[in-house]
Amino acid sequence: MWNNHKALNLLTNLILTGVVLSVAYFLVSSMIKLPLFDLKEIRIESVSNTDQSNKLALQHINRQQIERVVGDAVIGNFLTVDLSRIKDAFQELPWVRIAKVQRNWPLGIKVVLEEHTPLAYWGDTALINLQGEIFRAPSDKILPVFRGPTEESAALIAEQYKIMNRTLSPINQHVAEVSLSPRYAWFIRLDSGTLLKLGRKKIKSRLERYISVYKNNIVNWNQSIPLDYVDLRYPSGFAVRMDEVMSTRTSPKPISRRKS
Repeated sequence: MWNNHKALNLLTNLILTGVVLSVAYFLVSSMIKLPLFDLKEIRIESVSNTDQSNKLALQHINRQQIERVVGDAVIGNFLTVDLSRIKDAFQELPWVRIAKVQRNWPLGIKVVLEEHTPLAYWGDTALINLQGEIFRAPSDKILPVFRGPTEESAALIAEQYKIMNRTLSPINQHVAEVSLSPRYAWFIRLDSGTLLKLGRKKIKSRLERYISVYKNNIVNWNQSIPLDYVDLRYPSGFAVRMDEVMSTRTSPKPISRRKS
């Protein structure tokens, strides 16, 4: 080998390259640890979940939580800090829906937080945001309650809730509770206390029928207490329960067909 000039030159070049790379690595490692690159600023911003350009004040995340995350997750300087670690730490906060973290030249970090906007409670254990996503966080807000067969049904219930509330707006009534059964039958309780039984089909048209019935009939009954329930699952009629007395009204005649 020692008589092979090509092999000897190759070995020499490899050794020199290794030495140069080692020295370069040492120099770079030393430089990036210099106080010159210490972080000078960590900026926290909050944005709307419907308009990312709209900056807002944080509603549910306090200074103590932010300081705790920064103290635990921000390790290193401007060049060495682990942005993914910081992002994950912020997203573990109960009210954070999305966290975005980036280096902010010259020596800062910018953290943009999108908080959950609560739409309703999910049973007794969690909350649902505007996107129909379930999250768990402490809350004492007065909100509607959603109940469903699985957590996967939360988005569907949230979507229907918005449609139902818009549909009920002409009679100034609002949904206080939405229940979706394991067979995907819909039941909603209004803020008046009345339960509407809507079944599994033609939900919007049945709700519109209730509005018509309310305007033309129920509103004129002058009952002293809210109706117990209105059953709209009949093809062309409805049943009403008032207190302990069952009253059935149909149009144009009593319905004997099966409910759905």
